[in-house]
Amino acid sequence: MNKLKARWGIDSNWQIFIILIVFAITGSTSAKLAEPLCNFLGIYETTSHWAVYWSARIFLIFPIYQVLLVSFGWIFGQFQFFWSFQKKMLSRMGLAKLFQ
Repeated sequence: MNKLKARWGIDSNWQIFIILIVFAITGSTSAKLAEPLCNFLGIYETTSHWAVYWSARIFLIFPIYQVLLVSFGWIFGQFQFFWSFQKKMLSRMGLAKLFQ
């Protein structure tokens, strides 16, 4: 735990717990929201080719996850951590210019 606290620059085990909860809720929620969005776009698991369906779903999960991560981080009082985390993650992907 001490390595994780040092790496993330946080002080307490409670903060680690909250951060892990936010990651869990965000991942689950973004995966759940992608299915109805695919259906809204007319891409159904039963009628579409599996590669089209899963490609679209994964493509939709990414922006949903980004928005929810900061939103849930704000709700749980960890906005600054998740805002910094998201900027670092997007800069590693070459998308940092979106936040400048």
